[in-house]
Amino acid sequence: MTRRSLPPLTALRAFEAFARLGKMTTAADELCVTHGAISRQIRSLEESVGLALTEGPRHRLKLTDAGERLAASLSGAFDRVERTLADLTSAADTELHLSCLGTFAMRWLIPRLGSFHDRHPGLRVRVTESFAPADFARERYDAAIRLTEHVPAHGGEAIAFLDNFHGPVAAPQLTGATPGVKAFASLPRLHTRPHLQAWSEWESHTGLSLPEVAQNREFEHLFYMLEAAVAGLGVGLSPFVYVAADIEAGRLAAPVGFVRTPAQFYLILPPGPARPAASAFRDWLLDEAAKVPAPS
Repeated sequence: MTRRSLPPLTALRAFEAFARLGKMTTAADELCVTHGAISRQIRSLEESVGLALTEGPRHRLKLTDAGERLAASLSGAFDRVERTLADLTSAADTELHLSCLGTFAMRWLIPRLGSFHDRHPGLRVRVTESFAPADFARERYDAAIRLTEHVPAHGGEAIAFLDNFHGPVAAPQLTGATPGVKAFASLPRLHTRPHLQAWSEWESHTGLSLPEVAQNREFEHLFYMLEAAVAGLGVGLSPFVYVAADIEAGRLAAPVGFVRTPAQFYLILPPGPARPAASAFRDWLLDEAAKVPAPS
Protein backbone atom coordinates (compact mmCIF):
# COMPACT_ATOMS: atom_id res chain seq x y z
CA MET A 1 0.00 0.00 0.00
CA THR A 2 1.39 3.41 -1.02
CA ARG A 3 1.80 5.84 1.86
CA ARG A 4 0.33 9.31 1.36
CA SER A 5 2.86 12.15 1.24
CA LEU A 6 0.91 15.02 2.76
CA PRO A 7 1.74 17.83 5.19
CA PRO A 8 0.09 17.80 8.64
CA LEU A 9 -3.67 18.31 8.52
CA THR A 10 -3.53 21.07 11.16
CA ALA A 11 -1.23 23.11 8.90
CA LEU A 12 -3.47 22.57 5.87
CA ARG A 13 -6.57 23.60 7.85
CA ALA A 14 -4.87 26.75 9.14
CA PHE A 15 -3.71 27.75 5.66
CA GLU A 16 -7.12 27.04 4.09
CA ALA A 17 -8.91 29.09 6.74
CA PHE A 18 -6.53 32.04 6.24
CA ALA A 19 -6.82 31.84 2.45
CA ARG A 20 -10.64 31.68 2.58
CA LEU A 21 -11.14 34.37 5.25
CA GLY A 22 -8.27 36.68 4.31
CA LYS A 23 -7.10 37.46 7.85
CA MET A 24 -5.05 35.61 10.43
CA THR A 25 -7.24 36.81 13.29
CA THR A 26 -10.46 35.63 11.59
CA ALA A 27 -8.92 32.27 10.78
CA ALA A 28 -7.73 31.98 14.39
CA ASP A 29 -11.26 32.68 15.67
CA GLU A 30 -12.76 30.02 13.39
CA LEU A 31 -10.27 27.36 14.51
CA CYS A 32 -10.30 28.48 18.16
CA VAL A 33 -6.54 29.08 18.27
CA THR A 34 -4.32 32.16 18.55
CA HIS A 35 -3.15 34.45 15.75
CA GLY A 36 0.39 33.23 16.39
CA ALA A 37 -0.66 29.59 16.03
CA ILE A 38 -2.08 30.27 12.55
CA SER A 39 1.12 32.07 11.54
CA ARG A 40 3.31 29.24 12.80
CA GLN A 41 1.22 26.59 11.02
CA ILE A 42 1.46 28.45 7.71
CA ARG A 43 5.24 28.83 8.07
CA SER A 44 5.46 25.13 8.90
CA LEU A 45 3.44 24.29 5.79
CA GLU A 46 5.68 26.40 3.58
CA GLU A 47 8.76 24.68 4.98
CA SER A 48 7.15 21.27 4.51
CA VAL A 49 6.27 21.77 0.82
CA GLY A 50 9.32 23.94 0.03
CA LEU A 51 7.22 26.72 -1.53
CA ALA A 52 6.30 30.28 -0.65
CA LEU A 53 2.53 30.29 -0.23
CA THR A 54 2.19 33.85 1.09
CA GLU A 55 4.00 37.13 0.43
CA GLY A 56 3.98 40.75 1.55
CA PRO A 57 4.15 42.49 4.94
CA ARG A 58 3.11 40.44 7.97
CA HIS A 59 0.01 42.58 8.55
CA ARG A 60 -0.99 42.46 4.84
CA LEU A 61 -0.09 38.96 3.71
CA LYS A 62 -1.51 37.74 0.43
CA LEU A 63 -1.31 34.46 -1.44
CA THR A 64 1.29 33.66 -4.04
CA ASP A 65 0.30 31.88 -7.25
CA ALA A 66 1.24 28.58 -5.59
CA GLY A 67 -0.80 29.57 -2.54
CA GLU A 68 -3.84 30.38 -4.70
CA ARG A 69 -3.66 26.97 -6.38
CA LEU A 70 -3.25 25.10 -3.09
CA ALA A 71 -6.03 27.11 -1.42
CA ALA A 72 -8.47 26.31 -4.25
CA SER A 73 -7.65 22.60 -4.01
CA LEU A 74 -7.99 22.54 -0.22
CA SER A 75 -11.26 24.47 -0.16
CA GLY A 76 -12.78 22.13 -2.74
CA ALA A 77 -11.62 19.06 -0.81
CA PHE A 78 -12.86 20.38 2.54
CA ASP A 79 -16.20 21.35 0.96
CA ARG A 80 -16.65 17.80 -0.34
CA VAL A 81 -15.79 16.31 3.06
CA GLU A 82 -18.24 18.69 4.74
CA ARG A 83 -21.04 17.79 2.32
CA THR A 84 -20.37 14.07 2.71
CA LEU A 85 -20.47 14.29 6.49
CA ALA A 86 -23.71 16.30 6.31
CA ASP A 87 -25.22 13.64 4.03
CA LEU A 88 -24.10 10.84 6.33
CA THR A 89 -25.47 12.60 9.39
CA SER A 90 -28.77 13.21 7.63
CA ALA A 91 -28.97 9.53 6.59
CA ALA A 92 -28.13 8.45 10.14
CA ASP A 93 -31.05 10.51 11.42
CA THR A 94 -33.50 8.92 8.97
CA GLU A 95 -32.34 5.29 8.71
CA LEU A 96 -32.14 2.47 11.25
CA HIS A 97 -29.88 -0.46 10.39
CA LEU A 98 -31.30 -3.45 12.26
CA SER A 99 -29.52 -6.79 12.71
CA CYS A 100 -32.26 -9.37 13.12
CA LEU A 101 -33.00 -13.09 13.25
CA GLY A 102 -34.06 -14.07 9.73
CA THR A 103 -37.23 -15.98 10.57
CA PHE A 104 -38.34 -13.33 13.06
CA ALA A 105 -37.88 -10.65 10.40
CA MET A 106 -39.81 -12.64 7.79
CA ARG A 107 -42.68 -13.88 9.92
CA TRP A 108 -43.18 -11.20 12.58
CA LEU A 109 -41.33 -7.96 11.98
CA ILE A 110 -41.71 -7.24 8.27
CA PRO A 111 -45.48 -7.90 8.19
CA ARG A 112 -45.84 -5.20 10.88
CA LEU A 113 -43.39 -2.61 9.51
CA GLY A 114 -46.16 -0.81 7.65
CA SER A 115 -47.47 0.56 10.94
CA PHE A 116 -43.97 1.81 11.82
CA HIS A 117 -43.73 3.69 8.52
CA ASP A 118 -47.22 5.09 9.07
CA ARG A 119 -46.11 6.43 12.46
CA HIS A 120 -42.69 7.62 11.21
CA PRO A 121 -42.94 8.28 7.47
CA GLY A 122 -39.52 9.94 7.39
CA LEU A 123 -37.65 6.94 8.83
CA ARG A 124 -36.34 3.88 6.99
CA VAL A 125 -35.54 0.47 8.45
CA ARG A 126 -32.79 -1.60 6.81
CA VAL A 127 -32.86 -5.22 7.99
CA THR A 128 -29.79 -7.47 7.91
CA GLU A 129 -30.10 -11.14 8.87
CA SER A 130 -27.82 -12.39 11.63
CA PHE A 131 -27.91 -15.05 14.34
CA ALA A 132 -24.51 -14.23 15.88
CA PRO A 133 -24.26 -12.45 19.25
CA ALA A 134 -24.70 -8.69 18.85
CA ASP A 135 -21.29 -7.04 18.49
CA PHE A 136 -21.55 -3.30 17.87
CA ALA A 137 -17.78 -2.87 17.93
CA ARG A 138 -17.36 -5.23 14.98
CA GLU A 139 -20.60 -4.77 13.04
CA ARG A 140 -22.01 -1.38 11.98
CA TYR A 141 -25.68 -1.57 12.86
CA ASP A 142 -27.86 0.57 15.12
CA ALA A 143 -29.86 -2.14 16.92
CA ALA A 144 -30.23 -5.91 17.05
CA ILE A 145 -33.00 -8.41 17.79
CA ARG A 146 -31.99 -11.74 19.30
CA LEU A 147 -33.70 -14.69 21.02
CA THR A 148 -31.68 -15.58 24.10
CA GLU A 149 -31.92 -16.75 27.69
CA HIS A 150 -29.32 -14.30 28.95
CA VAL A 151 -29.15 -10.51 28.76
CA PRO A 152 -26.12 -9.71 26.59
CA ALA A 153 -23.35 -8.10 28.69
CA HIS A 154 -22.12 -5.52 26.21
CA GLY A 155 -22.64 -2.27 28.09
CA GLY A 156 -25.64 -1.17 26.03
CA GLU A 157 -29.37 -1.48 26.60
CA ALA A 158 -31.14 -4.84 26.27
CA ILE A 159 -34.96 -4.83 26.39
CA ALA A 160 -36.99 -8.04 26.56
CA PHE A 161 -40.06 -7.28 24.46
CA LEU A 162 -41.59 -10.72 23.77
CA ASP A 163 -41.78 -13.92 25.77
CA ASN A 164 -41.02 -17.05 23.80
CA PHE A 165 -43.39 -20.01 23.64
CA HIS A 166 -42.67 -23.04 21.45
CA GLY A 167 -44.56 -26.12 20.43
CA PRO A 168 -45.03 -28.76 17.73
CA VAL A 169 -46.77 -27.74 14.50
CA ALA A 170 -47.86 -29.78 11.50
CA ALA A 171 -50.24 -29.62 8.57
CA PRO A 172 -53.84 -30.09 9.81
CA GLN A 173 -54.39 -33.04 7.46
CA LEU A 174 -51.62 -34.92 9.26
CA THR A 175 -52.83 -34.38 12.81
CA GLY A 176 -56.56 -34.72 12.13
CA ALA A 177 -58.81 -34.57 15.17
CA THR A 178 -56.58 -36.75 17.37
CA PRO A 179 -55.84 -34.88 20.59
CA GLY A 180 -52.50 -34.58 22.37
CA VAL A 181 -49.14 -36.09 21.59
CA LYS A 182 -50.74 -39.01 19.73
CA ALA A 183 -51.58 -36.58 16.93
CA PHE A 184 -47.92 -36.26 15.91
CA ALA A 185 -45.84 -38.83 17.84
CA SER A 186 -45.42 -41.11 14.81
CA LEU A 187 -44.95 -38.39 12.20
CA PRO A 188 -41.55 -37.68 10.65
CA ARG A 189 -39.79 -35.22 12.94
CA LEU A 190 -38.44 -32.02 11.40
CA HIS A 191 -35.26 -30.37 12.66
CA THR A 192 -33.10 -27.34 11.91
CA ARG A 193 -29.39 -28.00 11.59
CA PRO A 194 -28.29 -25.03 13.75
CA HIS A 195 -30.59 -26.11 16.62
CA LEU A 196 -30.79 -29.89 16.64
CA GLN A 197 -31.43 -29.90 20.40
CA ALA A 198 -34.79 -28.12 20.03
CA TRP A 199 -36.92 -31.25 20.55
CA SER A 200 -35.02 -32.32 23.67
CA GLU A 201 -35.43 -28.78 25.05
CA TRP A 202 -39.19 -28.98 24.39
CA GLU A 203 -39.37 -32.29 26.24
CA SER A 204 -37.53 -30.70 29.16
CA HIS A 205 -39.89 -27.71 29.22
CA THR A 206 -43.05 -29.85 29.04
CA GLY A 207 -42.01 -32.89 31.05
CA LEU A 208 -43.14 -35.09 28.14
CA SER A 209 -41.11 -37.82 26.50
CA LEU A 210 -41.48 -38.63 22.82
CA PRO A 211 -40.86 -42.05 21.28
CA GLU A 212 -38.22 -42.51 18.61
CA VAL A 213 -39.50 -42.03 15.07
CA ALA A 214 -38.60 -43.81 11.85
CA GLN A 215 -37.76 -40.60 10.00
CA ASN A 216 -35.94 -37.40 10.99
CA ARG A 217 -35.64 -34.65 8.41
CA GLU A 218 -33.16 -31.77 8.74
CA PHE A 219 -33.28 -28.30 7.20
CA GLU A 220 -30.69 -25.54 7.12
CA HIS A 221 -33.02 -22.76 8.29
CA LEU A 222 -36.08 -22.57 10.49
CA PHE A 223 -38.19 -20.96 7.77
CA TYR A 224 -37.38 -23.92 5.47
CA MET A 225 -38.50 -26.32 8.19
CA LEU A 226 -41.75 -24.41 8.70
CA GLU A 227 -42.55 -24.56 4.99
CA ALA A 228 -41.84 -28.28 5.13
CA ALA A 229 -44.36 -28.58 7.95
CA VAL A 230 -46.96 -26.68 5.93
CA ALA A 231 -46.25 -28.99 2.97
CA GLY A 232 -47.04 -32.04 5.11
CA LEU A 233 -43.48 -33.40 5.39
CA GLY A 234 -43.73 -33.95 9.13
CA VAL A 235 -44.02 -32.20 12.49
CA GLY A 236 -41.73 -29.31 13.36
CA LEU A 237 -41.06 -27.30 16.48
CA SER A 238 -41.45 -23.53 16.35
CA PRO A 239 -41.75 -20.39 18.45
CA PHE A 240 -45.39 -19.35 18.61
CA VAL A 241 -44.83 -15.89 17.09
CA TYR A 242 -43.44 -17.46 13.90
CA VAL A 243 -46.52 -19.58 13.24
CA ALA A 244 -49.43 -17.66 14.81
CA ALA A 245 -50.62 -16.39 11.42
CA ASP A 246 -50.34 -19.86 9.84
CA ILE A 247 -52.39 -21.41 12.65
CA GLU A 248 -55.04 -18.72 12.36
CA ALA A 249 -55.17 -19.24 8.58
CA GLY A 250 -55.46 -23.03 8.95
CA ARG A 251 -52.12 -23.78 7.28
CA LEU A 252 -50.73 -25.32 10.46
CA ALA A 253 -52.13 -27.00 13.55
CA ALA A 254 -50.65 -27.02 17.06
CA PRO A 255 -51.98 -30.24 18.59
CA VAL A 256 -50.63 -29.65 22.13
CA GLY A 257 -50.31 -25.86 22.12
CA PHE A 258 -47.19 -24.00 23.22
CA VAL A 259 -45.09 -23.90 26.36
CA ARG A 260 -43.03 -20.97 27.62
CA THR A 261 -39.24 -21.20 27.37
CA PRO A 262 -36.57 -19.42 29.45
CA ALA A 263 -35.49 -17.46 26.35
CA GLN A 264 -36.97 -14.09 25.38
CA PHE A 265 -36.80 -11.84 22.35
CA TYR A 266 -34.52 -8.88 23.09
CA LEU A 267 -34.03 -5.55 21.40
CA ILE A 268 -30.36 -4.69 21.94
CA LEU A 269 -29.04 -1.14 21.56
CA PRO A 270 -25.37 -0.10 21.57
CA PRO A 271 -23.76 1.80 24.45
CA GLY A 272 -24.30 5.55 24.62
CA PRO A 273 -27.32 7.77 23.99
CA ALA A 274 -29.87 6.19 21.67
CA ARG A 275 -30.21 7.84 18.26
CA PRO A 276 -33.66 9.31 17.48
CA ALA A 277 -34.36 6.59 14.89
CA ALA A 278 -33.46 3.85 17.38
CA SER A 279 -35.63 5.42 20.09
CA ALA A 280 -38.57 5.65 17.70
CA PHE A 281 -38.13 2.01 16.67
CA ARG A 282 -37.84 0.87 20.31
CA ASP A 283 -41.07 2.62 21.29
CA TRP A 284 -42.94 1.23 18.28
CA LEU A 285 -41.61 -2.28 18.86
CA LEU A 286 -42.75 -2.30 22.49
CA ASP A 287 -46.22 -1.11 21.43
CA GLU A 288 -46.49 -3.85 18.80
CA ALA A 289 -45.26 -6.54 21.17
CA ALA A 290 -47.87 -5.52 23.74
CA LYS A 291 -50.59 -6.40 21.20
CA VAL A 292 -49.42 -10.02 20.83
CA PRO A 293 -51.64 -12.41 22.81
CA ALA A 294 -50.11 -15.29 24.69
CA PRO A 295 -50.84 -18.65 23.02
CA SER A 296 -53.48 -20.95 24.42
